[in-house]
Amino acid sequence: MDGKRFPDWYLNVKKRHKKYMSAIEKLGKAVREEGPLDEKTAQLIQLAAATAIRSEGAVHSHAKRAIEAGATPDEVYHALMLLTSTVGFPIVSAAMSWVESVIAKKG
Repeated sequence: MDGKRFPDWYLNVKKRHKKYMSAIEKLGKAVREEGPLDEKTAQLIQLAAATAIRSEGAVHSHAKRAIEAGATPDEVYHALMLLTSTVGFPIVSAAMSWVESVIAKKG
């Protein structure tokens, strides 16, 4: 893990609370490996959850990871649009604006 992949605040928390962050990372890995969903699908689901709880940082993170796992920008946007009838257009449009920077960086 490096500063290019993770924000500074995350790296600082990880440095200060090593056992805690290690446990969280292990849990995330175990959960992803537990079932039949591929990484792209798992990241799109987590992107949807991050949007639902209005977590801008998590939306950035899961959009980036979904794209790294093979999701196209259209798939990322569609995953967000699917939430409209559940969480509402204002939340979806906010998430779409948050992923703009991620998609722009990925070209």
